[in-house]
Amino acid sequence: MIAGVSTACLFPRPLEESLYDLAVNGVSCVEIFVNTHSELKKSFAYATANLLKRFDVKCVSVHPFTCEMEQLMLFSDYERRIEDTLEYYKLFFRFMNIVGADIFVFHGGKSVRNKELYCERYLRLYRLGKEFGVRVAVENVTRCQSGSSAFIKEISKMLGDEFCFVLDTKQAVRSGETPFSFLDAAGSKTVHVHLSDSGELGDCLPVGKGRFRFKQFFEKLSGYNPDCSVILELYRNNFGGISELISNYGIINKMIEPYSKEKLL
Repeated sequence: MIAGVSTACLFPRPLEESLYDLAVNGVSCVEIFVNTHSELKKSFAYATANLLKRFDVKCVSVHPFTCEMEQLMLFSDYERRIEDTLEYYKLFFRFMNIVGADIFVFHGGKSVRNKELYCERYLRLYRLGKEFGVRVAVENVTRCQSGSSAFIKEISKMLGDEFCFVLDTKQAVRSGETPFSFLDAAGSKTVHVHLSDSGELGDCLPVGKGRFRFKQFFEKLSGYNPDCSVILELYRNNFGGISELISNYGIINKMIEPYSKEKLL
């Protein structure tokens, strides 16, 4: 198990500045949120890779800025648009190959006619990602169909080995469920976590500001997938500054220490 921080925490600070701020403060693992098309250019990707290498930072995942358009882009009846979208997503996969990431975060459709169609479209992207050595993973998002643990459980069964899952703890709470219900729904197919605390003060809190049962969560997660990456993802208005992010990163590292490869070895 490995802990990290998402560059999205510092949005709208430019990606490269967010990454530098995290790296120079000792964060050794990140998720990169690609914010716009120009950041997919090869020159930008290589500059990002050089920054990661300079500070010995591992990028485990990439989150696309196109996530809000996935209903339109992949789940319509217009085949040419779907083909164009698959071609466009190759740019994200190329970026991931350059920076060394292998998990691609996918929100998916908001309103798809049936689960069979959802799975068919997801499989097309999943298999394309596989050609690049990338795992396309569905994230539970309350405004999408993936916001239901029952839906995640059903498509996981339908897709079999061709399914990966990103568990977002705050989105689970926003859906009126618990992160544990989504974790049980996806089981060992959970490859990545977007982590935050939750409680009376909100559903996207720094670790320690809520009542989330982290110990029980990590015990269950390690039982399903001990190699899972756990990324701190907070919205910019939910924490004070970079020092609080770094402090939270340290806390999470301590929490997962019993489940890290180094500890197990």
